[in-house]
Amino acid sequence: MTLNDSSAAPTPRSWLATLAVYLEPASVRMLLLGFSAGLPLLLVLGTLSFWLREAGVDRTTIGYLSWVGLAYAFKWVWAPLVDRLPIPILTRWLGRRRSWLLLSQLAILAGLVAMSFNDPQVALTPVVWGALAVAFGSATQDIALDAFRIESADVDRQAALAASYQTGYRLAMIWAGAGVLWVAARAQVEGVIGYQQGAWQTAYLVMAASMLLGVVTVLLSPEPLRRPMPPAKNALDWLRGALVAPFADFLKRYGSHAVLILALIATYRISDVVMGIMANPFYVDMGYTKDEVAAVTKVFGVIMTLAGAFVGGALAMRFGVMRVLMLGAVLSAASNLLFAGLATRGHDLTGLVLVISADNLAGGIASAAFIAYLSSLTNVNYSATQYALFSSMMLLLPKFLAGYSGSYVDSFGYQNFFTVTAFLGLPVLLLVWFASRLKTASSPYGESADSSLKQSD
Repeated sequence: MTLNDSSAAPTPRSWLATLAVYLEPASVRMLLLGFSAGLPLLLVLGTLSFWLREAGVDRTTIGYLSWVGLAYAFKWVWAPLVDRLPIPILTRWLGRRRSWLLLSQLAILAGLVAMSFNDPQVALTPVVWGALAVAFGSATQDIALDAFRIESADVDRQAALAASYQTGYRLAMIWAGAGVLWVAARAQVEGVIGYQQGAWQTAYLVMAASMLLGVVTVLLSPEPLRRPMPPAKNALDWLRGALVAPFADFLKRYGSHAVLILALIATYRISDVVMGIMANPFYVDMGYTKDEVAAVTKVFGVIMTLAGAFVGGALAMRFGVMRVLMLGAVLSAASNLLFAGLATRGHDLTGLVLVISADNLAGGIASAAFIAYLSSLTNVNYSATQYALFSSMMLLLPKFLAGYSGSYVDSFGYQNFFTVTAFLGLPVLLLVWFASRLKTASSPYGESADSSLKQSD
């Protein structure tokens, strides 16, 4: 059987009409808000690991500290509150989605400032607490932003919004990756060799100020059309609607196939996430400078990811999400083998460029298709909670395994580690194939009684 989409087959359209979607107001807003979403992630995971390694923190500790990212994996716990609970004054002023976006962005900004004023070489704990504040604020922003995106356009445009979101996200990662390294390198005192805390303090304060772009965008964006919720008779009724109904709705619509879908979600990005924690320590240990890492992995690499995101979004609209989902799974796992080869070459700048090109292009294609797939699974009445559940499951197992990545590298080396992460992606191919044999009878955006998942003929 050929791969088919998880929803109705896409209507053929010209390439010009396909690309014009990216110029619509909703896509432009998602580009800017994607920047706000992408900025914090590296600052508490990737870039932070570079900072910690340069400060002399061992790889095993860096691996364990990646569990800060588990905040993203448990965001479904408080997603029902973001979905339903109004914030005093703010919600009346901005609306349900924008009020939570603004509050979370201010929390991120405060956490980055707190991190900048602490030196991990002197006391690691305050830096960790600041990183936790950023991670929780960022996870909350993701909950509200995913709902904002899903509610801002119909299902036909979700792949385009996902690609626009990924573009802004990756542009922010250039700034939070290359930009922070560039600022830190420029802020170093000349003639002083080695680690300088003042340089990192300046860099993180600049990153905190960069969150103001997201704040301004939220203030200028329109609130999506609010769908009326049935009034709660009492507190128990409210809790049932906020906590139980979103999950019950998903199980009702997808039935026994929910287990397969959740298994796919839980493992799809496992190769990339587990490998990614050790990427920056790998660059430091291979002798790459801040400027080399900034230029190759954080600028050129992100440009390749952007190209992949646009290609993935366009292909998903033209050929269906499931076909591109399979392509992304194959490419993402295979690209980790290139890192295994690079680990044998030492400081090889040309090799780094080639490996980053292939890896990030594959990651962009996979991400655009996967976000569109997750969006297609949600019911718009519970968009924040259901999407938070899906995106949390995507990270839970990979982030947990990634915590042991530093210990594994210390025991077996980088080459063996990258090879193992590639093979972690093999079960994903089977899950995508099985999931591709399923289809929904109607869009999750509607209220049709035929929205349960059925076996395709």
